[in-house]
Amino acid sequence: MAAIRSLLFMLVFYGLTVPWVIAALVGAARGDKAMHSVIYAWVRFHRWCARAILGIRVEIEGTIPDGQYLFAAKHQAMFETLDFLNLLDTPAPVLKKELTGIPGWGWLAKRYGGIAVDRSGGAGAMRIMLKRTREVLADGRSVVIFPEGTRVLPGETPPLQAGFAGLYKMVGLPVVPIAIRSGHVWPRNKWVKYPGVVTFRFFEPIPTGLPRAEIEARVHRLINDFELE
Repeated sequence: MAAIRSLLFMLVFYGLTVPWVIAALVGAARGDKAMHSVIYAWVRFHRWCARAILGIRVEIEGTIPDGQYLFAAKHQAMFETLDFLNLLDTPAPVLKKELTGIPGWGWLAKRYGGIAVDRSGGAGAMRIMLKRTREVLADGRSVVIFPEGTRVLPGETPPLQAGFAGLYKMVGLPVVPIAIRSGHVWPRNKWVKYPGVVTFRFFEPIPTGLPRAEIEARVHRLINDFELE
């Protein structure tokens, strides 16, 4: 049954994503507000497909704070990369550069405010990422980053990537750690999805100005809260 549901999800969601991307491109020609409206309708559609077709629902633990923050989250599935647009107020996501090469979608991701990072680009790539981040922050938007760098399997707790501490120091914003449990229903690199609950656990903001070792240790511990239970 899970395989049948997953196949139906792929046909419905990905099939209808193509006209949605076209609609967003048309909206972009009219301005960011029109484009954003289409994008938010698309991510709500994604949430609906996950619930109605796959039987996956979302639970929130803790309080989602208002204001401008650096949100640092666990990353186990593609699900949360889209659902953050449902949960937060126009967040600017840090995403791998390869995603911006997807025809149509990649251009929209950059136009929306996505902060592309070339993980093999060294110091030059970091400077470009920080420049783009400053532009986003000037608009009053929050930033979402997956500080471990990539999707991981449930139970895995890799160290944070070096770029996180640099971003924390540069943006000067409190950090909101988010533990996420999603990999059990949306397995990495597998097309079959399973019914269940995706849980977002929001923690209290961590203040600015902490030494690198301390901020990395606190964020790493909190985003892996589910893994350490």
